Amino acid sequence: MHVTALSVLGFAFLALAPKPAQAQDTPDFRAEFQGQYEATAQKLVALSEAMPAESYGWSPMEGVMTVASVYRHIARYNYMYPHLYLGVEPPKGVDYETLEEGGADKEEVARILVESMDHARAVVAGMSDTDLDAPAELYGRQVASWAVLLQLLTHMNEHLGQAIAYARMNRIVPPWSR
Repeated sequence: MHVTALSVLGFAFLALAPKPAQAQDTPDFRAEFQGQYEATAQKLVALSEAMPAESYGWSPMEGVMTVASVYRHIARYNYMYPHLYLGVEPPKGVDYETLEEGGADKEEVARILVESMDHARAVVAGMSDTDLDAPAELYGRQVASWAVLLQLLTHMNEHLGQAIAYARMNRIVPPWSR
C-alpha cells in the first residue's frame, strides 16, 4: 500500500513538472522576438548612419575588425543562420561567405546590413508555429528552430555592443542615448 501511494504521488509530480518550452506554448514568442529584433536592428542602423564615412575603415588596433567589418559580419550571419540551420536560401546574388571581404564604403555597407535584416525579418514572418518548433541542429546540438532565431538575435546584440564601443572610441554618441 505504501509503495502504491508513492507511485501515485510520483506520477502526480511528473504530471505537474514543467515541460520543455515550445514556441507554440508561448504564443507571444514571435511578437517578443520581433520586438527585440526590431529594437536591435534600429539601433544598428542608427549607429551605422551616425558613424562618419571616414570611420568605416577604422579599428581599435591591428588584427581587429574595422567598423565596416562589424556591420558586414552581422549581415553575413543574418543570411548564414537561416540558411545553414533552417534551410532558407539567401536571396539570389547574395554570397554570405564573402560578405566580410568587401570594402569600407559606408553606403554599400549600410545597404548590405539593412538588406540582411530585411531577409531575417522575412524568414521569421514566413515561419508558422509548427516551423518554429521544428527540429534543427545548431552548432552540433538538436534544438527547436526558434532557438536558431534566438541565436541570431544574440549574435546581433553582441556586435551591437561592439559597434557601440567603436562609436564611443570615435567620439560618436549613440543616437538613442542623447
